[in-house]
Amino acid sequence: MEEIKKVGLSQALQSSSIKAPSVTSISGTSGGEGEFTKLLKKSINELNQVQETSDKALADMASGQLKDIHQAAIAIGKAETSMKLMLEVRNKALSAYKEILRTQV
Repeated sequence: MEEIKKVGLSQALQSSSIKAPSVTSISGTSGGEGEFTKLLKKSINELNQVQETSDKALADMASGQLKDIHQAAIAIGKAETSMKLMLEVRNKALSAYKEILRTQV
């Protein structure tokens, strides 16, 4: 019998092709975009590319042009996971924004 190894989230993300963003500096600069803004834009662009790849795989599968159905399933799974991650980031950002609004000065 195979023994199942417990893996932390960071190890799982490192072994997969989905990359977890690492934020070194969240504070923005007054003269330009902050690191967080750049990171967010980059993540959204990557999510868009993954979604487009998934859509193409679905279209190829529907038209019968796809030879390897496993690659399509992997692309669709990556797109789903990426979307879930982005939604969680959005939810956390909205929650933090609402908390800041509730803070009394």
